[in-house]
Amino acid sequence: MPASGYTVIVHRNGALESRQFQVPSWLARAALITTVAALVILAALVIAYRPILAAAMRAPLLQHRVEQLTSENARVGQLALALSDAEARYAHLRGMLGAQMPAPAGDTDGQYAAGEERLYIAPPMLARAPAAADSSVPERGGPSIPQGWPLSVPSYRTRGMVAGTPSEEVHPGIDLAVPEGSDVRASGGGVVERAGTDSSYGLFVLLQHPSGYETMYGHLSRILVSRGDTIAAGQVIALSGNTGRSTAPHLHFEVRLRGRSIDPTKLVREGP
Repeated sequence: MPASGYTVIVHRNGALESRQFQVPSWLARAALITTVAALVILAALVIAYRPILAAAMRAPLLQHRVEQLTSENARVGQLALALSDAEARYAHLRGMLGAQMPAPAGDTDGQYAAGEERLYIAPPMLARAPAAADSSVPERGGPSIPQGWPLSVPSYRTRGMVAGTPSEEVHPGIDLAVPEGSDVRASGGGVVERAGTDSSYGLFVLLQHPSGYETMYGHLSRILVSRGDTIAAGQVIALSGNTGRSTAPHLHFEVRLRGRSIDPTKLVREGP
């Protein structure tokens, strides 16, 4: 009885003879099983890697979209700065034309909500010399940390501190709209570290206080102290103005601790 198996005949065109190959049945079955297993493994690999291939194909599109969104965010930041500048110029123009500026609708204690900025411009007036004596705001001798309000007349806070980002300008202090020529008083006792002119602050005075504190007074119309002077808390050191990078009369007031700006309203309270 012949052995079970398969005969494979190979005949080349034009040849007179054919070749025969005997393939045992076990070898044929093994080849069939191997082929089926290979096809199953290949199908499994295709199914498993299909999401990865699809994600790889989407990656360039997502990268392009991220670049578009980054560019759009930068344009939005620029437009926000331009709008803020336009609002400030508009408010300045209204103040110059004598328009009535309404009182700020803040809390009962005069504070604003976090992050809120308002533009209330006080009417301008000529700079004047400070009064010889003002019993309502007594001077307190000796070095001291800044705790006194730098103005003895009513004012409006038009801008607070603004944290720095790549698309937003840093504003390290607060802006207080006040008539030009108003007395600017030292928030605490100390020594005049610097006094002069700056392209951004205009006329300014920088005081050094104990415990690493400093106070900055900017956009002044007149400086009444000199570098190295010893200053008492509450002493008139300058007159408010509209110098430097300023669109309306106001006082720019900063408090620094060891070279780092802190929110003045956390340390200094409004009032004499």
